[in-house]
Amino acid sequence: MKLIIKNLKKHFDKKEVLKNIDFEFEEGKIYGLLGRNGAGKTTLFNCLNEDIKIDAGEFYIEDNNQKRKMEAEDIGYVLSTPNVPEFLTAREFLKFFIDINKKRIKNEKTIDEYFDFMKIEEEDRDRLLKDYSHGMKNKMQILVNMIANPNVLLLDEPLTSFDVVVAEEMKQMLREIKKDHIIIFSTHIMELALDLCDEIVILNKGILEEIDKNNIDNAHLKNKIIEALKEE
Repeated sequence: MKLIIKNLKKHFDKKEVLKNIDFEFEEGKIYGLLGRNGAGKTTLFNCLNEDIKIDAGEFYIEDNNQKRKMEAEDIGYVLSTPNVPEFLTAREFLKFFIDINKKRIKNEKTIDEYFDFMKIEEEDRDRLLKDYSHGMKNKMQILVNMIANPNVLLLDEPLTSFDVVVAEEMKQMLREIKKDHIIIFSTHIMELALDLCDEIVILNKGILEEIDKNNIDNAHLKNKIIEALKEE
């Protein structure tokens, strides 16, 4: 399975944020989408999630050499600022999410098994989400996307709110699920991308460029990424 983007463009007023984006993302890999703050990483995700309308181009799923439109159930989007219903407890939220998505959930588990999977402590499971920390809300956002099991998972700066231990747990989880997914991991932290991701993609001046990680040592790779992200 592939996510294929062709000639995608997006501008706001007179600023062209995305310029003729052409790229193929393959199942089984974690792609590190690197770019300066304001480079357009979130704009690209919002285009793929159809939260904003593109100006030109197309994107679609290619599976077994068959081209098809990317549907809502194909995509999961973890926002950098968690969006959860704060008036519900974590348990109520999970129950509601599972109830309305039963037809698309494979190998459904119990709510407590999902909490265990995400390492959410028992004393936190019946707390209101409004009382959760930023990192805990992010955990819940990631968890519902894991339950929905989309083909394409967009992660917008997902680990910055976690402490070191939880961040390592999340990275290990992503490595475990990547074989059945296309994972695009947006970050401006180069070391995180190099540690976690199979492929490095630079978004700079509206263009996507892949950085070859093969046959290059870490120091040279970092220098190449820094040069690619320098402003004119």
